Amino acid sequence: MMLTGECHCGALRWSFDGVPGSGTVCNCSVCRRYGAIWAYGHEGEEIRLSGPARAYLWGDRGLGFHFCPDCGCVGYWRAVEASPDGRRRVAVNLRLGAPEAVDTVPLRRFDGRGAFEGMPPDGRCLADLWL
Repeated sequence: MMLTGECHCGALRWSFDGVPGSGTVCNCSVCRRYGAIWAYGHEGEEIRLSGPARAYLWGDRGLGFHFCPDCGCVGYWRAVEASPDGRRRVAVNLRLGAPEAVDTVPLRRFDGRGAFEGMPPDGRCLADLWL
């Protein structure tokens, strides 16, 4: 199965090969403002990115949060530098996917504001966040 997502205007796109094991909700100062739900992988492996994007770098400037320059939707974050093995870590925003394609993905909560660690699962999935 291939999941896909796109920004509101359709210019920025991503694809995820398979179904993510979880969607991460983080409460750090950036993620809570973006309201993103992240699915992790590596660029050019299970995740492919396309379309125009601008990046916002913050903190240690190790991650770029990429958004569509036209409609402003946050599509993904991408490691600024590849790891020593040449792989580049990426996380796509599952909120850009079709709800029926991602609504059963389990939620994973991450405390990025305090302890910087995962929190116990509570049994919810993405559909529990749709309003």
